[in-house]
Amino acid sequence: MEHLLAPSILAADFANLQRDIEMINSSNADWFHLDVMDGVFVPNISFGMPVIEAIGRHAKKPLDVHLMIVDPDRYIGTFHQLGASVLTVHFEACTHLHRTLQAIRDLGMKAGVALNPHTPVTVLEDIMPSMDLVCLMSVNPGFGGQKFIERTYEKVRQLRSMANQSNPGLHIEIDGGVGTGNWKALVESGADVLVAGSSTFNASNPLEAIDRMKGY
Repeated sequence: MEHLLAPSILAADFANLQRDIEMINSSNADWFHLDVMDGVFVPNISFGMPVIEAIGRHAKKPLDVHLMIVDPDRYIGTFHQLGASVLTVHFEACTHLHRTLQAIRDLGMKAGVALNPHTPVTVLEDIMPSMDLVCLMSVNPGFGGQKFIERTYEKVRQLRSMANQSNPGLHIEIDGGVGTGNWKALVESGADVLVAGSSTFNASNPLEAIDRMKGY
């Protein structure tokens, strides 16, 4: 299965952000992954609209925006204006998830749903056709560089089986602890979008690390 790689900008060097963005532009990576944290839904604050606007001015690949925030509906239009191609909200943060996904799609973005590690994939059964992407958190959200949760492989297999029945084109994205040692097993389990932050930007040769995780 052809898979996409989405380096997480949260792990980039913010003092040299344009340099790191241009490195991703010139690499074999596919998307920019942007984690937006509000300090309420998750115990950390990342970056907001001005930084995303600046990234968008230089990025030559799609922006994959992951909202780890409460009340994401308030900002759907804003992130569309900022150039998001994919907008992912958390199942745990949405009261009316079907309506939220429809609002994202109505603006022409791909609609994604993220699940925290403790949330079973079965909660998505009724809205499977309404999603373009599911992001499985393979660490507890909020901080980069955490250890990968092994249970994720089984969740990927279960979700891919569900998707094959009602949404065979669904992207399954893995976010957290993805690196050169486990990317292949994740793809073999059924994932097709891999978020790689620390394993990209902390590598001695980021371009080489990207190529390894792309299978080149």
